[in-house]
Parts: sequence; structure tokens; C-alpha cells
Amino acid sequence: MNGMSATLALPQGWRPYLQLCKLKVVALIVFTALVGMLLAGEPGEMDLARVFFGLVGIGLAAASGAAFNHVIDHHIDTLMARTRDRPLPRSRLTQRSALVFATALAVVSMVVLTLLVNPLTALLTFIALIGYAVIYTIFLKRSTPQNIVWGGAAGAAPPILGWAAVTGEVSQEALLLFLIIFVWTPPHFWALAIRRRAEYARAGLPMLPVTHGVPYTKCQIVLYTLLLVSVTLLPFLTRMSGLIYLSGAISLGIGFLWYAIRLYREEGDSLAMKTFGYSIFYLSCLFAFLLLDHYVRIAIRYWLS
Repeated sequence: MNGMSATLALPQGWRPYLQLCKLKVVALIVFTALVGMLLAGEPGEMDLARVFFGLVGIGLAAASGAAFNHVIDHHIDTLMARTRDRPLPRSRLTQRSALVFATALAVVSMVVLTLLVNPLTALLTFIALIGYAVIYTIFLKRSTPQNIVWGGAAGAAPPILGWAAVTGEVSQEALLLFLIIFVWTPPHFWALAIRRRAEYARAGLPMLPVTHGVPYTKCQIVLYTLLLVSVTLLPFLTRMSGLIYLSGAISLGIGFLWYAIRLYREEGDSLAMKTFGYSIFYLSCLFAFLLLDHYVRIAIRYWLS
């Protein structure tokens, strides 16, 4: 009976550590990194071991950044309803334990990427980790309402990391994938910030809806969404992708604009979370269309050869 109790206690003990990792965010990061890998290589020519360890290393680094974020923001998290149930505000973990865990994840990710993938991917991943955990979380988040714009560069890095893992270099195509996520991040996050503006104000964070008001933020969401729709045409215009991707990008873009304009025209914030939710669906489907288009074109080329 004691042995059974110990066995059942282990998952419970690890649950707070898993919560530090923000697994849903990590899953999206790993997915966009995988898209970068698959777009960079030809079927049958990719080193599957490198792909696997690349995803493991990138995922561990993303989890490390999330855990560092918990440690640095633990005081802020206690003031916000969205975050007050996290492990540190609830004292389910000590700051020291969380810091050791975050550091261990970072070290393991760098070892995996350096030894089993390539040094370039390790270097770029380390830069992205520092960009999020230090530059964004410590400085930008607390100092400027444009925090998410410039801080979004770290979150836009995964496709570049995936591309570098497979090819050992960073190409124009990888930079286009980076640009799409970079421009997507502000309208995605500002929709959430509108709904949570009172909590951000209470925590003393200069988020755009707090410093410039909700109407201004809604206008920025529309403008950035228009820019996003334009940017997502670039893979087609540069012949990186074809008509399948183009049709998907235009359809998804129309949907995003529809949400953004409806949010702008409404008086309150009832559509803010729906816009936020659609933005996640949008990015996932956009990258899925990139993959579908890529493999259909490869199949056609193979069939014609």
C-alpha cells in the first residue's frame, strides 16, 4: 500500500513543474519549428535523428523560457486572475526549485542542440531564450506599451530554428516564416490584453490597452491584421509556395479581418477572446496550408519527372 501511494504521489509532485513549462505554448512553438524543418528539406533526404533531437532541444528551450518567466513574474502573477493559480503564487513550488528547473532545461537543451543537431541552431535558440526570458520579460514588458511588438521576435524564431536544424543555415524562406509570426503576434496578444486590461493595470504593466485605451488598441489590431494579410502573400509572391497556400492564406486572412473589424466596431470587449482564439486557429491552419502546398508540389514534381 505504501509503495502504491509513493507511485501515485510522483505524478502529483511533477505536475507543478509541468505547469511551469506552459505546454500549450510549447506545443505551438514545436509545431512551427517542425514546419520550418519540413519546408527546408526534401522527403527521404532529411536526417530524422536530427529532426527529432532538434524538436526536443527547441521544446526544452521553450519550456525553460516559460519557467524563467514564472520565476521573474511571480509577484505580478499573484495580482492577476489569469495567473494567480500558477505554482509559484500558490506556493506549490519554491522560487529556488523553479529556477533550478528552468536552468536545467536550458542546459540540457543547449547540450542536445549543440551535440546532436548543430551549433548554429543552439546559438539561435539561446538568443531566442535570452530574448524572451530576459529582454522581454524583465525589460520590455515593464517599460513600453510596444513590449509585445519587439518582444514578439523571440516568439517568431521557431521556424528559423527548425530550418537551421535541418540545413545548417538561415535562408530567405526561413526569414519569411519569422516575419509572418512576428507580425501575427501583436494582434494575437492585444486581443487578450483588451480583455485582461484591468489586471495588467493592477499589476503596473504598460500594455497598450492600459496606456492608450481600448479604442486605440482595437484600431492597431485592425491595422496589424491588414499588414499580416499582406505579409502572408509573400511566400506565394516569392514562389516559396503555390496556389493551395495562397487560397488558404486569403481565406484565413479574411476570417481574421472579420474578427478584427467586428472587435473594432463593438463597444465592449465581448469579442476579444473570440478574436484571440481565432488568431491561434489562424496561425496553425496557415502553417498547415504551407505544408500541404509544399508536399503537393513535391508530389506533382515527382509524378511529372
